[in-house]
Amino acid sequence: MKIAILGTRGIPNNYGGFEECAEKLALSFVEKGNDVTVYNPASNPYKKKLWNKVRIKKIFYNEKKLKFLNLFLYDYLCLKNAVKHDYDIILELGYSPCSFFYYLKKNSNAKIVTNMDGLDWKRSKWNWVAKKILKYSEKLAVKKSDALIADNPGIRDYIFKKYVVNSYYIPYGAELYGSSDKKILKDYNLKRYKYYILISRLEPENNIETILDGYIMSEAKEAFILIGPVQNRYYRFLKKKYGNFKNIRFLGGIYNYEILYALRSNSKLYFHGHSVGGTNPSLLEAMASNAYIVAHNNIFNKYVLGSNCFYFSNKFEISEIIINYNDKFRKEYIKNNIDRIKKEFSWEIVSDKYLKLFSSVRQ
Repeated sequence: MKIAILGTRGIPNNYGGFEECAEKLALSFVEKGNDVTVYNPASNPYKKKLWNKVRIKKIFYNEKKLKFLNLFLYDYLCLKNAVKHDYDIILELGYSPCSFFYYLKKNSNAKIVTNMDGLDWKRSKWNWVAKKILKYSEKLAVKKSDALIADNPGIRDYIFKKYVVNSYYIPYGAELYGSSDKKILKDYNLKRYKYYILISRLEPENNIETILDGYIMSEAKEAFILIGPVQNRYYRFLKKKYGNFKNIRFLGGIYNYEILYALRSNSKLYFHGHSVGGTNPSLLEAMASNAYIVAHNNIFNKYVLGSNCFYFSNKFEISEIIINYNDKFRKEYIKNNIDRIKKEFSWEIVSDKYLKLFSSVRQ
């Protein structure tokens, strides 16, 4: 098949989430004999037209000047270009705002398959206007796509309940890692099982305040490490609120998987506060990294983790988990999570499911 992958900041992955998904799927699709093109913003630092046998198509992108409007322009230009070529499948990773331009597919024989991601319109970073736009774009994606992918059974159930439309459950993937480099802990002045960690974008819906308030309430002596991009308003708020607590350390964004693996696997507890929906890539990475996980209590996380973690709903439960810390479930939870990665969340399995869906959509 000839496959185009749209909707990301491009590959090679320097960002995470859908970018990692685009990279892993593209490589796997090519290995299985398909012709794959990934659409990259012109600002992406990778300049060549080919990356590991994956074609790269550069499209105009100016986020600094155009802000939110840039998303519309970029998605429009990507799809406008894609329908001019003889692709069999156009895979849209995320529905907003690209779904506004799905009318362009009348100019092509390609089938548009949309990965619906999470409930993006619930994210606190959007104002009420943006949320309305995103909710409408979700509706358009459901109506105009040739097939829908839900990365979590909770998203699949939501789509069916709201729109009475079936979607295909295909999760994100994750890679198992070998062993961690002990030198990495020394570089960050940390000791094994003597610190807590959270890795996420610093956004309110990721329950960072709830987790940090519970940590402070517990009066824990171990350090709390936060990893995530710091170029936003919410980070400045968090820094102002917690900056006087010497054991709370903001390390900024770290994208080296070897470092992240070492920091996850050697933490006393790994906190995952995401609540807005979908199968979160950082949670799968934590599972694949032998982390001892504490997760926000919602249906999306429960579908992924089952009973192999500790759940919290508020700061008091965070405090209790830390105060009553018990290591006795570590081996069991980690083994079960690793087994789950192998059986359901490996990129090999995920890519096979995508290709199977693509083949059925073309018939």
